[in-house]
Amino acid sequence: MNPLTSITKTPVSAKQIWRSIEGSQLDVLTDIYQGHTNIAIWQRSLANALIEAADSILDTNPTLQASLVVTPQEANVAVMKVLGSTARAATLSEDIAQLVDMFCCLFDIKRAGLRLTALDRAMCPRFHVDRVPCRLVTTYQGVATEWLPHQAADRSKLGIGSQGKPDERSGLFNSAADIQQLCRGDVALLKGESWEGNQGAGLIHRSPQLPGETRRLLLTLDFMDD
Repeated sequence: MNPLTSITKTPVSAKQIWRSIEGSQLDVLTDIYQGHTNIAIWQRSLANALIEAADSILDTNPTLQASLVVTPQEANVAVMKVLGSTARAATLSEDIAQLVDMFCCLFDIKRAGLRLTALDRAMCPRFHVDRVPCRLVTTYQGVATEWLPHQAADRSKLGIGSQGKPDERSGLFNSAADIQQLCRGDVALLKGESWEGNQGAGLIHRSPQLPGETRRLLLTLDFMDD
């Protein structure tokens, strides 16, 4: 049984405190199931081999836009077909396959939607919420995802509520100090609006602006319907 189906619906109240949970061990990601948690962050440091692999992929394929549907069993081979057969590609493919396996196991799903993208600009530059149950994000190279704590945001200013004003002037948040940011290598689970009981509390986040001529290598994993 998919564990998501066992979560009790709890209407979101403005008085509820929604929190982030962070830790240096992989099992911190299971805390995404805790009530009133809308982001769980595994704070990991990338090995030099992974950093070098990400750099190599950005150098050889600066316009990479890979979108796949994979099972844990086939993820390594599928990603290798996209990245090539070099040793560095194999290093990155193996790490991605491990994340796919973890993601599918955690949520009791058979397949994941995988996107691996090379970026030279912000992909989603405005703060927004995802209408998905939960999304995994990790940045292998470059600056990582920015997000807002639930209590720091006025959700009425999202989307058309901003009246076309930039995030910094829309009233969405009070101060730039409210903005939180993942680090390169962090693996985060972002609870979305479609997680049962999380309506009105999907994690608010955006892609960061990339300074100068820097680039970013981003991986996301999503649920796929059977």
